[in-house]
Amino acid sequence: MYLVELYKLIEEGESQTVEFKRKFSTPEKIAKEMIAFANTKGGYILFGVDDDKTIVGVRSEKEEIELVDSAAVFYCEPEIKYEFEIILIKGLDVVVVYIPESENKPHYLITEDEDNMKCYVRLDDMSIIASKETAKILKGQNSKNPLTINFGENEKTLMNFLNDNGKITVKGFKKLVNISERRASRTLVNLVRAGTIRHHFNGKEEYFTLT
Repeated sequence: MYLVELYKLIEEGESQTVEFKRKFSTPEKIAKEMIAFANTKGGYILFGVDDDKTIVGVRSEKEEIELVDSAAVFYCEPEIKYEFEIILIKGLDVVVVYIPESENKPHYLITEDEDNMKCYVRLDDMSIIASKETAKILKGQNSKNPLTINFGENEKTLMNFLNDNGKITVKGFKKLVNISERRASRTLVNLVRAGTIRHHFNGKEEYFTLT
């Protein structure tokens, strides 16, 4: 990365693809950010830059990179690939870690409770926990084969409802056609994977609309 490119990233501020870190924290917290980027559109973590865009630098580049590597290998499932650069700016070292969008989604944060590993995605300038539906949709993105949907009465009722009302939630669909929440979720996810409907999350509400 050229110095001018780094200045531009800092000037534009944190976003869906850029995260500032004043200093390295724990491998778990670093892994959370890496997972969110890998599960979304990829992005950069700039270590040595404060939230207000102040460049503070890092103390030990070697130790910092070891922490990042530990996060990627031991706290991400599956392991996350990344690239890094150490760039001198205003006499201070900034560690730039680039995480490409993964082709092996979804990634999870490894915790002591293996049955409760969390999946993260990027929303604006935040890394948030993904819903079960989001994780299933991410997993479906790995498939090379198109998904074929057989339209039954439930799917037809859903299409008519969306045409008239614009959006629906999992619980709303469950109530609309009187099925279990698990089946409602699976149906909506499959329709998203088939490109028939679209999935949305605005930070407060998760819902589905026509494409």
